[in-house]
Amino acid sequence: MRNIILTASILMGAIYIFFIPQDPVGFKIFMKLVPMALIITFAAITLPFVSREYKRIVIAGLTVCMVADGVIYWFMAGLITFFIGHIFYIYAFKRESRGQIPKWAAILLLLYGAFMAVWIAGSQFANGESILGVAIIAYIAIILTMGWMAIRTQLKLAIIGALLFIFSDSVLAIDRFVVDIPYRDAFVMVTYYAAQVFIAASIGSRVNKYSVNRNNLIR
Repeated sequence: MRNIILTASILMGAIYIFFIPQDPVGFKIFMKLVPMALIITFAAITLPFVSREYKRIVIAGLTVCMVADGVIYWFMAGLITFFIGHIFYIYAFKRESRGQIPKWAAILLLLYGAFMAVWIAGSQFANGESILGVAIIAYIAIILTMGWMAIRTQLKLAIIGALLFIFSDSVLAIDRFVVDIPYRDAFVMVTYYAAQVFIAASIGSRVNKYSVNRNNLIR
């Protein structure tokens, strides 16, 4: 059943991305939410090898993101709702933190965040859109924090999901505020749905723990 729902979410995501027209908007929004509803169902029936609390918080984050998908046509409302969704993911990843982020990864995230803040938020400040510029900086900070905490979990699926989410939102922001990107919708939505699938699948990640003798692996 789990594989069937995962396949259905991928199929419905592809249908939405490549075949659903822009109008009518109501139907477009509905079809956008169907893959997320299936991903949430996939998460709900996934046996938690990490912890039940992690599963509950991730599902809450997925649900908030699904709401954000519906209200993103009102940009600030969508931005705020996704911001809240990332808070849930940060909390979930923080609970499962298993170590410090490698220095090279921390440096890359910080440099990337600074670059995007100057490039994207800076363009809004230059246009006199100070409130939007501040909102963009806050969003960059929260999504990079989400990526940071995902890396600390040492859960490969969570890390991949977080990085795909950062990529998806980066493409969306660059296209919206700086320069048009060909096939933007496909780039954004394929990586976005993939990010949510990987985060949902991380619920079933097996965590390796070690006894005093690290040669004795305990699952």
